[in-house]
Amino acid sequence: MRTKKDINAIKNLFLENFKDAGSELRFQNLYELLVCVMLSAQCTDRRVNLITPSLFEAYPDVASLAQANLASVKALISSCSFFNNKAENLIKMAKSVMSEFDGEIPTTEKELMSLAGVGQKTAHVVLIEHFGSNLMAVDTHVFRVAHRLGLSRGKTPEAVELDLTKAFKTQLNTLHQAMVLFGRYTCKAIKPNCKECFLNELCSSKDKNFS
Repeated sequence: MRTKKDINAIKNLFLENFKDAGSELRFQNLYELLVCVMLSAQCTDRRVNLITPSLFEAYPDVASLAQANLASVKALISSCSFFNNKAENLIKMAKSVMSEFDGEIPTTEKELMSLAGVGQKTAHVVLIEHFGSNLMAVDTHVFRVAHRLGLSRGKTPEAVELDLTKAFKTQLNTLHQAMVLFGRYTCKAIKPNCKECFLNELCSSKDKNFS
């Protein structure tokens, strides 16, 4: 694991280079945000952004989604990975919001995770984006970056999240988005752009020379 000095240097460089980092998902409100994040699991933000305009035109709010026809939702999101399960979960989520939360998307981690298709990562991303909550969420990009930078040896996203939370402590919302974007465009899974990486000197990965 890294020294406190290294961790602070990595943190500061992330904040310096991604001070305005935010999600690339396109949404207008909490309902749309939750749907976008649910769809983004194992699917690119770009693909989600292509899918959602038609989906939100057909089902502009949680009440309409709760009454949606399953086949219709499947057709609208069919180009998304695991669209069958996601369509079912979207409708189940909307029904639960209507019946258990008076039609209002819940705003606590526990309540969000009570909804179909919403795990800890999804709940955290929603809270990060909507409230700027001091939380970390670990997707494939954050998982990869954390290991390459020696910030975690965790075997699961939950373990990595715990390591990053303990290491960084504050500004986790911005750091989450920074690590996502960094992993998406610089520290890529294949052929990472190590030569132009602002963290090159601090990288402890054996993979740092494969670009």
